[in-house]
Amino acid sequence: MVRRHELTDEQWQAIAALLPRSGAAGRPRVDDRRVINGMLFKAKTGVAWRGLPERYGPWKTVYNRFWRWSRNGTLTLLVRQVRVIAEAIDELDREVSVDSSIVRAHQHAAGARRAQAPGAGGLPAGRRADRARGDHAIGRSRGGPSTKLHLACDGHGRPLTVMLTGGNVNDCTVFEDVITGVSFPRPGPGRTATRPARILADKGYSSRAIRAYLRRRPIPTTIPERADQQAHRRRRGRTGGRPPAFDAVAYRRRNVVERCFNRLKQFRAIATRYDKTALSYQAMIDLATLTLWL
Repeated sequence: MVRRHELTDEQWQAIAALLPRSGAAGRPRVDDRRVINGMLFKAKTGVAWRGLPERYGPWKTVYNRFWRWSRNGTLTLLVRQVRVIAEAIDELDREVSVDSSIVRAHQHAAGARRAQAPGAGGLPAGRRADRARGDHAIGRSRGGPSTKLHLACDGHGRPLTVMLTGGNVNDCTVFEDVITGVSFPRPGPGRTATRPARILADKGYSSRAIRAYLRRRPIPTTIPERADQQAHRRRRGRTGGRPPAFDAVAYRRRNVVERCFNRLKQFRAIATRYDKTALSYQAMIDLATLTLWL
């Protein structure tokens, strides 16, 4: 019996050849599919690593492989490869919707070591990567310690890029970084496309800097103007300029990003952050993203 959070046979066949192989001698290696199902159980339920059921093998093995794959980019590569498959069969919708969502940081997410002073070495590469981000994307907002997810998804509501910041960071300040991370990989040789067909975003992204950035690319934009911006433009009269173009019909399709957040937060380890480091939490998001693309 395949449980809802576990990989089906078709999903496993899609990623099996992409996983790294261990050439080390020793005791028999725990099956990768069994380990990945254990990771997905952790992401779905939010249970502590020590609480993993025995059917997924030793909990330490599942944790170690998750830690290693999150630091060497294996999980990120898996997500990229399944997106290549989607592009190959022409399922990728290049209309991009952007939004953000706050995630409460559990008390277990506190206590990660901060960044060391420059020149302090002696740490393995994975540990140095953990400490490269001093704040670990945890900030203090009105609700307490929190992390903000800045998401761009395609027209089918599947994540293209997710950035993490502290919960007190304004959406507009990272908009360009989120859009820069959007790409549409294609199979075979050729340049990777990076220009969306259209950007849909709510009025929280209505700023002159964002509109100017999208005009320079150029990317069609559907972002409603805030009421205070409309009033300011009217007060200036002729010097206030024309109102930005707005397609109300296209804006209705922005709901896909809200549905994408809804699907991501069905994983309890994403809806509430338990991971101490930003890298581990990002890897949890990559696991959930992988299931959305498969």
